[in-house]
Amino acid sequence: MRVPTGVAETIDRAASLARSRGWTIAKVDRNAGILEATETSLFFRFKDDVVVRVRADPKGGGSLVDMRSISRVGGSDVGMNAQRIRGFLADLQAQDESRM
Repeated sequence: MRVPTGVAETIDRAASLARSRGWTIAKVDRNAGILEATETSLFFRFKDDVVVRVRADPKGGGSLVDMRSISRVGGSDVGMNAQRIRGFLADLQAQDESRM
């Protein structure tokens, strides 16, 4: 996903969004453009690891964001990781749209 903000600002916004969702932040590296976090499900207390990577857009004027999410246990996540990624990226993008 493309965003109009620089790497450090985008990582800061992603970290803030992750905290607002109750995720446990393991690492935030503004220079490397990496955010690592864990989300724990409410009912079964399953832990899913999340990584957000932000890099400068080679075309200039913003950043490229990609994300992955993986469950620590089980053979199937019944689509929760994909849902988490879509929701998180949509909310991150909505922040940009609300700033315009």
